[in-house]
Amino acid sequence: MNLIIDAGNTHVKLAVFKNGSIVYNSSSAVVDLIEKAKEIYHKYPQIDWAIVSSVVSLDENDIDALTVFFKVHVLNQHTKTPFINRYATPKTLGVDRIALATAAYYYTAHKNTLVIDAGTCITYDLITEKGEYLGGAISPGLQMRYNALKQFTSKLPLLSLQAPDKLIGNTTESSIHSGVVNGVCAELDGIIDQYRSEFKDLTVILTGGDTLFLSKRLKNTIFALSNFLLEGLNYLLDYNKL
Repeated sequence: MNLIIDAGNTHVKLAVFKNGSIVYNSSSAVVDLIEKAKEIYHKYPQIDWAIVSSVVSLDENDIDALTVFFKVHVLNQHTKTPFINRYATPKTLGVDRIALATAAYYYTAHKNTLVIDAGTCITYDLITEKGEYLGGAISPGLQMRYNALKQFTSKLPLLSLQAPDKLIGNTTESSIHSGVVNGVCAELDGIIDQYRSEFKDLTVILTGGDTLFLSKRLKNTIFALSNFLLEGLNYLLDYNKL
């Protein structure tokens, strides 16, 4: 059994995999990570390995504490990957994008695949039918766009995500919702169309925190897979155990 740890800025996702399937899934604050890992260990003593993926560096003391319970692999740019990495600056490639590319490599083997991760940022990652990772794009996510309108203007309010009632906003608030949500959806559909014009039989996978919200609003056919990154991390852990 494997323990998967995906740590963000304030929260961490934890999942237990058995024979390639998730049997446990939860989240906690980063400060509670060790206590949560200890709780999981007592519930699933068969876990022997854990993988840690962190967009911000976890304290070394946290990693050391985890090794009390499991053998730990910390995902970084030196981790072995099953795909051929064609990224021009592999040392700068985010660990989240490495995990997503790995998930795509196994999920749609020998097919052109575009993975879109809609979270704090929106990332686009392409794996070709030859198993080559080419890169993609990074743009601001939904909430980041709301935050930017507040931060970089003097009078616009900070709003939370909300589906616009119509295309044309007739108040400041409805105009912001229309601009942010419809703008992101137009970006996603437009980018997908561009990739499909270059890569035949393209499979598109949407994942990340805003998956459910966005998947209902796209014109293109996609696969919405909320646990795709966790699955990629599990594949990477198994691949690096060998």
